[in-house]
Amino acid sequence: MTAPRTAPRTTLLILGLIAVIVMLFWLLVSASTGGNIAAGGSAGKAQTAQFHWKLVTSWPKNFPGLGTAADRFAHHVNTMSGGRMQVKVFAGGELVPALGVFDAVSRGTAQAGHSAAYYWKGKIPAAIFFTSAPFGMTAQEQNGWLHYGGGIELWREVYAPYNLVPLAAGNTGVQMAGFFNRELKTID
Repeated sequence: MTAPRTAPRTTLLILGLIAVIVMLFWLLVSASTGGNIAAGGSAGKAQTAQFHWKLVTSWPKNFPGLGTAADRFAHHVNTMSGGRMQVKVFAGGELVPALGVFDAVSRGTAQAGHSAAYYWKGKIPAAIFFTSAPFGMTAQEQNGWLHYGGGIELWREVYAPYNLVPLAAGNTGVQMAGFFNRELKTID
C-alpha cells in the first residue's frame, strides 16, 4: 500500500500563498508611494525607492519545510520587485528569540514574521484556532475556513490591538494531541 501523494498540492498551496503575500506587499508599497509606481514625473522617484524589511522566524536556519519557506518567500519578493523590496530573513535566535516573533513585529523591530499562531496562546487564547489545533481541522478545512469562512477577518480582529496584520503563509495540517511514553487505552 502506498501513501497518497500530497507534495504537488502542498507546493501549489505554498506558491499560492506566496503570490498573495507578494501582492499584499506590492499594495503596501503602492500605498506608501501614493500609487505612483509607473515611470515618469514624480513617479520616477518612487520607482527608485527601495524597501528593506526584516522577517523574523521561529525556525532554525535552513530548517526543512518551515525554515526554508521564509527564505523562498524573501527570494520571490526580491525577484518580483526587481530588487526594490528586499526581505532579509532572520532565523529563530538570530535577531530575536524564536518565540519573540510576535512581539518583535508588534513593536516594529521587524516588519514581518513567520511563525505559528498557537505559540501566542498566552497572549491571545483564541490564537490556536488560526493554526493547527489538536484534533482540529485538516489543512484543507483550515484554509477553507480562513479564506472562505471568515477566519482571516476574525484573525485580523484578534491581532489588531497588537498592531499586527496576520496572513496565512503555510499550513502543517492537523496535529496530534501530544507525545506520551506509554500507550493510551482510556480517556483517564
